[in-house]
Amino acid sequence: METKEILQALPSLSISDTPTESLRERLKIAELALQLVLQEKHSLTKDEQKRQLELAAIAAIADYAPGSELDIFSGLEGEDFCDYPDEDFHNSGNYVQR
Repeated sequence: METKEILQALPSLSISDTPTESLRERLKIAELALQLVLQEKHSLTKDEQKRQLELAAIAAIADYAPGSELDIFSGLEGEDFCDYPDEDFHNSGNYVQR
């Protein structure tokens, strides 16, 4: 079964009468899928793990490119997070809870 087929079949898996049972069935599937991924991850050699990290980093480049959703706050870089000119947060004991 292809990934697309599995994802399409998930919503219709349950023929149970209760939503709780349907949720349990889906959680079982998710748990088994996670276990399989973890088993595969633990069986990789160090070189294979390194290669997977490299591929993940390459895939993430677009997420951080200018104009992407994750780049939205980069326009705030260099600005003060909060501006309290009359307060010295670093040297004030008033802000330390004990």
